[in-house]
Amino acid sequence: MIRAASFFEWKKKARSDGMKYIIDGKTMKAADGYTIGTIGLPSLVLMERAALKVVEVAEAESVDLSQSLVVCGSGNNGGDGFAVGRLLLERGNQVTAVLAGNPDHCTEETKTQIRIFEAVGGTVVNKIPEKSYTAVFDAVFGIGLSRAVEGKYALLLNQMNDLDAVKIAVDIPSGIDAGTGEILGTAFRADLTVTFAYQKAGMVLYPGAFQAGKVCVGDIGIYLRDQVEGTRYLTYDRADLPGLCPKRKEDANKGTYGKVLMITGSHGMAGAAVLSGKAAYCMGSGLVRILTPESNRTVIQTMLPEAVLTPYGECPEEELEEILDWADVICAGCGLGTGPDACMIMEGLLRYLAVHPKHCVVDADGLNIISGMEKEKREALLKAAGGCLIFTPHVKEFARLLGESTEETKKNRIGLAQQYAKSYNIILTAKDARTIVAGKDQIPYLNTSGNGAMAKAGSGDVLAGMITGCLALGMDRFSAAALGVFVHGLCGDEARQKLAAHCVLAGDLIEMIPAVLREI
Repeated sequence: MIRAASFFEWKKKARSDGMKYIIDGKTMKAADGYTIGTIGLPSLVLMERAALKVVEVAEAESVDLSQSLVVCGSGNNGGDGFAVGRLLLERGNQVTAVLAGNPDHCTEETKTQIRIFEAVGGTVVNKIPEKSYTAVFDAVFGIGLSRAVEGKYALLLNQMNDLDAVKIAVDIPSGIDAGTGEILGTAFRADLTVTFAYQKAGMVLYPGAFQAGKVCVGDIGIYLRDQVEGTRYLTYDRADLPGLCPKRKEDANKGTYGKVLMITGSHGMAGAAVLSGKAAYCMGSGLVRILTPESNRTVIQTMLPEAVLTPYGECPEEELEEILDWADVICAGCGLGTGPDACMIMEGLLRYLAVHPKHCVVDADGLNIISGMEKEKREALLKAAGGCLIFTPHVKEFARLLGESTEETKKNRIGLAQQYAKSYNIILTAKDARTIVAGKDQIPYLNTSGNGAMAKAGSGDVLAGMITGCLALGMDRFSAAALGVFVHGLCGDEARQKLAAHCVLAGDLIEMIPAVLREI
């Protein structure tokens, strides 16, 4: 018997372009139309393949299918469901098939599947009989749903949710927006979702991910080509790691992998400097120098003796350019504070980058300082230096940068991230349970690694350091941000497995980096 779980099993291998994508419902429909109309694969063939994948996955997961309920709508998702019911019948199971929609509104493919189902001995009813079931298959609505589920359909989904049986969604849980993960009124709660061709964003983003349970992707022969317009996100899985991270040269020295300047820490915030600096080292940086207040000297030299320390007391404003000249890669903002020294350094940094381009990660207080600048000054600095920058805001920090409320920012976080990245040529890493990395002229990266155990103070400092370490290896900004986010999440997954969810600390994420990178 399976259990509900929020993790992902990729059955599908990389496509011909070498990429793995997460897409929305409109893109999937366009790809489906391209496959049928241009490639020439008949719709009924795809429907048969989809149904077979559902049954194969359910059997592989040891679901008891002996008393199956299949609830179908009038669209092609319902046709998939009736094909599932027929295959279950052929395997000797008892199947109750319910047509929830109007028979007159059924698509031609669904009408065909109903006729075949009845021809092999199946019976179609219009409501759920009161009896015991071992498995419930949801094929009521497909990926095209855009309106709230109300009335009899809401009652139907609630009735299905209340049944004591393993619940399986066909392609997507009914009631979930395939693009945003929003619950449209009410939604089916699946233990297992078998989706086709590509993962849909709505079952990756929350709260849709809660409703989807365990997700398995079945390759049924859908073609997603450049001719197919729509929203798609790049994503990685663990098998991609060896091709993502540069391998270390055998004849390397500490200068080969970058001189990193960490402008981090303030009085009482030495931990942020230690976490970000150590993370940069563990991701492969050759040399890390930390610019921080004198009061942090003892803590940093004790906890991270590998770092070179430059206290503020030895760094008057006129010496900042010399220190920035020394660096190949810069990270600024972790625990920096928003005092006069910090503001002077951040403004000086941005002015420097506008003239001397270098990759720079800006996190936490660095972002807060920027968002607090006078608008005209901020606009001018970001437009001049944006091509050097990676911003890593959580939702509240992003809202401050935008001048919007946290609630409004959260509603359209992905769209706003893409717009912001395009406006300033900044790589925008919008952190959340599902972090998005956006860049001008880039397919956004949507991250699926990581878990709630990582919601601890200092986790963001570790991420900033990891991305900085990727930059020091010579990666471009977008690739460094995406890989840093992905490895950060994998470290969280490792830590939760070894330490238990409540017990994971930010430092534990760094301790897991060797276990993750060993796979390269």
